[in-house]
Amino acid sequence: MLAVITAVTVMGNTLVVIAVCVVKKLRQPSNYLLVSLAVADLSVALVVMPFVIVTDLTGGKWLFGEVFCNIFIGMDVMCCTASIMTLCVISVDRYLGITRPLTYPARQNGQLMAKMILGVWLVSASITLPPFCGWAKNVNTAGLCLISQDISYTIYSTAVAFYIPMAVMLIMYYKIFRAARKSCAKHRFIDFSRRERLETVASEALKMQGLKPPGMAEECAALSRLLSRERRNISIFKREQKAATTLGVIVGVFSVCWLPFFILSTARPFICGVECSCVPIWLERTLLWLGYANSLMNPFIYAFFNRDLRCTYKDLLRCRYRNINRRLSAVGVHEALKV
Repeated sequence: MLAVITAVTVMGNTLVVIAVCVVKKLRQPSNYLLVSLAVADLSVALVVMPFVIVTDLTGGKWLFGEVFCNIFIGMDVMCCTASIMTLCVISVDRYLGITRPLTYPARQNGQLMAKMILGVWLVSASITLPPFCGWAKNVNTAGLCLISQDISYTIYSTAVAFYIPMAVMLIMYYKIFRAARKSCAKHRFIDFSRRERLETVASEALKMQGLKPPGMAEECAALSRLLSRERRNISIFKREQKAATTLGVIVGVFSVCWLPFFILSTARPFICGVECSCVPIWLERTLLWLGYANSLMNPFIYAFFNRDLRCTYKDLLRCRYRNINRRLSAVGVHEALKV
């Protein structure tokens, strides 16, 4: 079962990287964050999960020596933290894209996204390096490979890696949800007034049919401007609703997967001390794999809410590589005509 989880995690995140690299429509600066998230989750699946599986099969006994224990813990902490921090940055990016639609895209360029991604990995490295620099020493005795249980380091690492990003994501979700509710109320009012005005214009046009009054051109122009404005309002409304739903699912899945593990990690040094772990091995490994499952779910969550990613996944899985950009453009045109 754990091997299947690992294989599906590798497949899903590989599809994200290939999709953004191959499809021109997906090569947008905001999607660079998705690539960074996929790389972090893919690293968890390739570098971390196989050694965890072997350790689980041996009843929690570490077989790979002290030196590699430190390397393994460093990779585990950095990749998982990078995944969590990238989810946090994505939530901020979605919030700015919704609340500042006119000014934010101008600043949303590849250079800015590269700096944000670099910042994510540097923050992740800041949690990984202390055990190598003498601040906190990892526990590696009697076949046990465990991250440092130093109380100050535990508080610092769990706060930066989880609690602060989770707080930011919850704040962004609340603000996007509030903006979507305001837009919903505004949309309903606009829809009512639009209907009333359109009925007035239509009735006047019917009354003057065949008379060709001089003001008919102005009436038609006003009607055209009104329809254009309403389409724009509806587009903004739908985008806000979709962003609120997407971020809500992301925050919910993220919390369910990682919150139990980090509560355990924070409480463990206070309960067990700094030299060992008194937590039952089955409980520790279950919560750890529940956290790893977030890396499995991320690519499928984004595909569920992104039609372009879904279409690209289908083409890649069916080995339909030729004209993939043309087919995606045709689907987009078809959807636009339906609207």
